[in-house]
Amino acid sequence: MPKVKIPRKSTNVDMTAMCDVAFLLLTFFILATKQKPPEVLAVTPPSSVSSKAAPDKSILVTMTADGKVFLTLGDETKKNAVIDDFNKTKALGLTGAELAKLKKSEFIGLPANKLKSAMASNLVIAPTAMDGIPTDSTNNELSDWIRSVTNAYAGEDQKALEKMLLVKGDNAALYPIFKQVKQAFKKNQIFKFRIVTNSEDIPQGSELAKQPAN
Repeated sequence: MPKVKIPRKSTNVDMTAMCDVAFLLLTFFILATKQKPPEVLAVTPPSSVSSKAAPDKSILVTMTADGKVFLTLGDETKKNAVIDDFNKTKALGLTGAELAKLKKSEFIGLPANKLKSAMASNLVIAPTAMDGIPTDSTNNELSDWIRSVTNAYAGEDQKALEKMLLVKGDNAALYPIFKQVKQAFKKNQIFKFRIVTNSEDIPQGSELAKQPAN
């Protein structure tokens, strides 16, 4: 009895549907990915040999060369809670629209008494024209902002919060400004935070260079 020949089928595969899915996924990730927020102002921090990367979700205090202090709330999951708490504790009386505008801001660089008028205005204030957050000994408003941060993170791991706290200062920033920033943390029972620096190579022949790599 002769063998039955199985008809050969074409091995061509229509990739149109797969390509469509691939481009749809690529488009989704491009549109859904949140880019790293721009820095407040260009500052030149000191250099160090530390190679630890700063976390994406961070609370960054920036000190400029002329002594201004800015605050960036990089954790979007807590940003609204921090601003709501600051509005309540400082009795700013911001309206819903003003609060929404402040929450969309990339950073905070104005005294509390100027926030309401700035949010009510249609004018965009450049960072260089902002006064910065007051940090003097008689009116350390950065301490009030850090208090709102701790209130928003209340009940969570304190060590996790400390890892998110970053301080970035210009090389030309004077020490008294940094001291007031430290006081703002200390007043809120925060004794650890990270300093942002520029990376540099380990000096050859130093004790650090002789240590085995981890």
